[in-house]
Order: sequence, then structure tokens, then C-alpha cells
Amino acid sequence: MDTATADPTGTDDGTGRGSAGRRFGARCAAALFAGVSVVVGCRTADTDAITPVPQLLAFLPWLLVPAAGGLLLTVLARWWTGAVWGVALLGALAWFVEPYGRTGEPPGPPVAALRVLTGNVEFGQATGSLIDAVRREKPDLVFVQECEYGCDAALKRELADTFPHRRAVEGGGSEGSVVLSRFPLRATGGVPATMGMPGAVADVGGHTVRLQLAHPMPPLPGQVDLWRRELGGLRDAAVAAGDVPAVFAGDFNASRDHAAFRRVLDTGLRDAARLAGAGRAPTWPSRTAPAFGTQIDHVLVSEEFTARRARFLDLAGSDHRALVVDLTLHVRR
Repeated sequence: MDTATADPTGTDDGTGRGSAGRRFGARCAAALFAGVSVVVGCRTADTDAITPVPQLLAFLPWLLVPAAGGLLLTVLARWWTGAVWGVALLGALAWFVEPYGRTGEPPGPPVAALRVLTGNVEFGQATGSLIDAVRREKPDLVFVQECEYGCDAALKRELADTFPHRRAVEGGGSEGSVVLSRFPLRATGGVPATMGMPGAVADVGGHTVRLQLAHPMPPLPGQVDLWRRELGGLRDAAVAAGDVPAVFAGDFNASRDHAAFRRVLDTGLRDAARLAGAGRAPTWPSRTAPAFGTQIDHVLVSEEFTARRARFLDLAGSDHRALVVDLTLHVRR
């Protein structure tokens, strides 16, 4: 049997001998493309699927690197069918890098300006750095995740005069969460979850604003269904807010490349960082951001808000960057 024509990658040089180097390059490219194609296929199908897809979806824009590397290998191997495959993958990835979610003009004139800060202090280790950031940035609302007992006590001791109103879920480790406010707060049900997700209703200059801290479980192997359910709880809370202006802020453990997070955005909430032109700035892991990472810390707002500016702050001791956004509340005509 003549096996010289049995190369499925099509890299044979036509003499029946072929190039071993080209075949190897084409096979490497095919392996890269296959992995990227699974993730891109799930993104196209609007599903988070199963491990490891949810974890890889968080870093979807970075898949441009293996896709581009595979395309280079196809050119060197003269595997033109593979080159078409690579170009298609790059095009799909470029398409998905574009923003997702609604934008539009606010429904009426501005009535109040407010600054929101959200930060994950990683088991309370970054509490001191967060307090310094709060004093420096002077936010009106602060959402703190992984605020264990020591963190909670420090916030009461250091910031009670500045933020006389608070809602909290006390807990150790990653379970504690706190909302601090300059505005009067009224208690409301939060979102039941493994880690604390307290809610409140704020009186912002005579206007009611629904507040919700977000901290669902991360999509760890074996916990993807739990992560999906807790994000679903946030989605349900956004729907229940109805026409009341709303701010949902915190560590969502999800990016807009996750279908479960897009379902939250589909309620009409908009990502304030995106509105301010920073929709892809990484917040985690802080040790490699901003050079490498993903944005999983968000401030989501209803259509009554516009966002003027978004900034990302390093918190010593935390694996997350804090997010500060300047918002304007508008009233419906």
C-alpha cells in the first residue's frame, strides 16, 4: 500500500515523502484549534457547558493567542484548510470581544451623583488597604466581599462616622459581606447563597434605589451548577426590582463571556465599567492584572444611571482589584 498520500492534514509535498516538520506543525495547530473551537462553540451556543469550559470562558479574549499561534503554524506547514479554520476562529473571537448588553440614553434629567466602590478583601486580608482606599476615594456606597469577623469589626471602628448606615451578612472566611452607605438604608431581603449577599433599599436624595451585593460561588470543578444557581438568584433579584433604580455590585465570579452572567444583563442591568469605556479591564487575578486577567468584579446599574468614570485600584493582600465608578441617577420623565 502506498501510504504517502495518507496525511489527513494535507501537508504532503507532492513527492510522496512529505515533511515531518510540517506534519508536526499542522498537528499542533489542529490540537490548538480543537481546544479553542470547543470554547468558541459553547460561547456561540450561549451555554457555559461543563468544566473546563466555564473556567476557560472567563479568559475568552486570551484565546486569541493560541488561535493566532495555530494560524502561524498552518502557514508554516502550508496547511491551507487549517488556515481557513484558524481565520474563522480569530473572526469569532474578535466578534465576541465586542461589548454585550444594552446601552442607551437615560430616561430623564439627572437628580443625583454618587460614587460606588466594590472590593473583595480576600478573607479580610486587604481590610486595611480597603479602608485607606475608601478614605482616599470618598465613595457614597461601599460593597465589601469576604469581610470576615475581623474585617467587619474594623469597618465599624474606622468608618462608622462616615458611613452611618450598613447592611451585612456576618460570617467567617469568605462568607461575610457588608454594604456601607452614606444614604439612609431600609432593610430588604438579600439573595440566599453560600456566601453573604445582603440587599438594601437606599434613599438617594429622596429617590429609592435598590442595592444588592453580589458574591456567588466561583465556577470551580464540581460546583458549576451551584455557581449557575446563585447567579440565577441575582438575576431573579434584578427582575424583582422592577422599575426601581438598582445597583448590583460585587465579585460576580463571572465575566460577560459567561452565559449565566449574560442572563443577569438581559434583565436590563448594564455594566458601569463598560459604559465608562473600561469593559475589559481585568480585576482578577490582581497579581497579573492589568497585563493578564479577567473582569469578574462589576457594578451593574439599571437604565436610570449613567457612568462617567471607572477606575481599578490595587488592594494589598487581595487577589482582586477594587472597582470605583462615578454614577449619575436620572429620573423618568
